[in-house]
Amino acid sequence: MNAASFRDLVSSRRCGWPAEVIRRLLAVASWIYTPIVRGRNAWYDGRFAGVQRVGVPVVSVGNVTLGGTGKTPLVAWLVRWFQARSVRVAIVSRGYKARAGSPNDEALELASKLPGTPHVQNPQRVVAARQAIREHQAELIVLDDAFQHRRIHRDLDVVLLDALEPFGMERMFPRGLLREPLCGLQRAGVVVLSRSDAVSGEQRRAIRRRAEDLAPQALWLEAVQRPCGLMSADGILEDIGRIAGRRIAAFCGIGNPAGFRHTLKTCNCQLVDFREFPDHHAYSPDDVLSLCRWADGLPDLAAVVCTHKDLVKIRGWHLEAVPLWALAIELVITVGGEEFEAKLATLLSKPA
Repeated sequence: MNAASFRDLVSSRRCGWPAEVIRRLLAVASWIYTPIVRGRNAWYDGRFAGVQRVGVPVVSVGNVTLGGTGKTPLVAWLVRWFQARSVRVAIVSRGYKARAGSPNDEALELASKLPGTPHVQNPQRVVAARQAIREHQAELIVLDDAFQHRRIHRDLDVVLLDALEPFGMERMFPRGLLREPLCGLQRAGVVVLSRSDAVSGEQRRAIRRRAEDLAPQALWLEAVQRPCGLMSADGILEDIGRIAGRRIAAFCGIGNPAGFRHTLKTCNCQLVDFREFPDHHAYSPDDVLSLCRWADGLPDLAAVVCTHKDLVKIRGWHLEAVPLWALAIELVITVGGEEFEAKLATLLSKPA
């Protein structure tokens, strides 16, 4: 089941008795999962579990829901911000679905965006952070997808809410999309509404009110993911205008395909077909052959477009009939940017 199918199921958009039976079973599973998560958080909140410092400031980027919320663009933004101030930054992440000895798709994407930036992947984030400090002389650590990983001390927790589904359908996984109860937002120092341009001003204000009730201590930001070009498999950046007004097809293997669809709509192109693969999908030669046949069957295509996360996994392969491009995006903070930068600046002089 891909991400969109799962969302249709848990949101009750999929109807019929088989779907209802599955939802009831998922609800039972979530009743088991929820107290485990609450108990773990209470263990850390009560300081019974040891939280370890690593000797340098740590900024964590994460979320409370499953699926893509735009963490990778924000991680890249943060790394560039600190590097522009001559800070040696390293990225630390779990390495979810990485093959033994190889980086996973997020690491490949970040390496393409941030050449030369150390990125250590290890489920034991404390070990990885200390390795980054020891081997790369890192002066600051950016944790990617670590809001629920509480063993490592962090100086700032930045949590993203996707405007398209900010509160995980108000249900815990697997009945909904929440990784942990929404009260966990009390730990956040910054809450970012990503893809804020996907909803109306009234909806943004309603989301903000709810977030401020849950996390009154947190700084509020709003951000958009703005298309800034088309990246070829050879690393050549083309002008985004190449697809304006033209027929394209698109595919992705990410946690939130609806977010990618939204970003494509802002490019003023004609999206004639869209294929979804599971999140973190490892593309095989058969998959690429299938994509070639799919593109061949769509008349008058100007290009096939995917995400950068997908392109790095099929680099070196080409579709036969049309260009294959990844949609390059940049994070633009539209609300709260100055206050956010001021908060980040305090980390540069704060003892770790």
